[in-house]
Amino acid sequence: MTFLQILLGIYEGFGITAIVTVLGLLYAIPFALLAGILQHFSTGAARWVVTATIEFWRSSPVIVLLYAFYYSLPAFGINLSAISVGAMVLGLNIGGYGSQSVRAALQTLNRGQREAGLALGLSRIEVLRFVELPQAIAAMTPTFINQAIQLIKGTSLVSLLTLTDMTFRAKEIAQLSYNPVGVYSGLLVAYLIICYPVTIFGRRLERSAAKGRGASHEF
Repeated sequence: MTFLQILLGIYEGFGITAIVTVLGLLYAIPFALLAGILQHFSTGAARWVVTATIEFWRSSPVIVLLYAFYYSLPAFGINLSAISVGAMVLGLNIGGYGSQSVRAALQTLNRGQREAGLALGLSRIEVLRFVELPQAIAAMTPTFINQAIQLIKGTSLVSLLTLTDMTFRAKEIAQLSYNPVGVYSGLLVAYLIICYPVTIFGRRLERSAAKGRGASHEF
């Protein structure tokens, strides 16, 4: 097989990779925002629970989580497809890391803005929604892009659940062609083709965010 044929064969699994990535983001973004906000504002036992939840998803090996949820949930009467389990585990793992970006972004904001909002009669929730969160999201968007790249690369693990993603297709092609070096080099190139444009987009967002912060400091 030529290298182009190998590459095209690998991309036959792109659909599964894309689906897991999109579904994973639907888990990652809400979890990151909610967990980061709760960790920033909660105290006492509530903060401990939030932190423990975040650390569970951040610190546990993804492979172990995939196997644990895929094989243990049916024992509790919860039957999820391999795609659902893969997206949930990868999304919450990335979301755990993203939550720290949310918390850090909120901590860097000027407390005077919060006090001014409260003095104007806004509730604490309204200050968060209209004053703090928009600024925090702008600051952490480049980091979220980087986390999305990590999610894309992490989808290679769902082949362990027999999903026919790009990595699974590479394994099949390698077994048929007896050319593991060429096939896995092709897999590396395939992921690079997907991730590199996202990386460039993230760098541009980071530069834009830096310019925006610089302009705001001038005022």
